[in-house]
Amino acid sequence: MPRVIGIEIPDKKRLEIALQKIYGINKYLANEVITKMRLDKNMPAGNLTEAEIAALGKLLQSEY
Repeated sequence: MPRVIGIEIPDKKRLEIALQKIYGINKYLANEVITKMRLDKNMPAGNLTEAEIAALGKLLQSEY
């Protein structure tokens, strides 16, 4: 399971849904983050690379 800012997100769920498991992230915010990072919202969260996970954590901590 990918671990983003200390929260394990489900790896088999779509990225749009998986990000909502992080406290404070709703569907709108998840889509905004995915768009900023130029990711596919329909890809399984388990397909994120280590670099994408690190960038996602950095973006969430700095802007949200």
